[in-house]
Amino acid sequence: MPIQNKKIDSSDLLDFNAYTKERKAIRSELVEMKKNRRVELGPHSTFYFENFFTMKAQIQEMLYIEKGGDEQLKDELDAYNPLIPQGNELVATFMFEIDNPITRKKVLSSLGNVENTIFINVNGNKIFATPESDVDRTDDSGKTSSVHFLHFKFEDQHIKDFKNKENRVEIGTDHKNYPHLSILTNEVKAALIKDFD
Repeated sequence: MPIQNKKIDSSDLLDFNAYTKERKAIRSELVEMKKNRRVELGPHSTFYFENFFTMKAQIQEMLYIEKGGDEQLKDELDAYNPLIPQGNELVATFMFEIDNPITRKKVLSSLGNVENTIFINVNGNKIFATPESDVDRTDDSGKTSSVHFLHFKFEDQHIKDFKNKENRVEIGTDHKNYPHLSILTNEVKAALIKDFD
């Protein structure tokens, strides 16, 4: 990915009026892109793999909704630029999506520190996620957050193995209360391979 596509600045963004005109088309393009950047894990959780375009769209949408101007823009850039893959990593938003509040509390309370057990397995090598360190995602009671931001840092050989279409790539967690595994489809692998350029 070209260096200019690894960090968003104000010149990459449409002004409010231009975004308002283009919003429907941008959101439609985003939905299409995200189809192959989404991986379900077990009954309650989903990975959403981020890139320059998804983060740019997120910033544009936040500015559109909140109308906070330049002061908000700085905060949004600070929040979302760290979630753009830098060529040697994959970055994902990992979410527990449970509608029922009672079930949600019960599940999250049993998954303390799950963010430290998440991995991608490439050709037999487990690459464990590094969670964003902005806030603690597991509280003192052992309840985890419903949203986690994760970096999977790859060595050169892992990237080469990931790009090899013959190799199976899995994503999962070793947490004793959520021991689930998903196999990445060829479509998802093809989409994510672009994050290493």
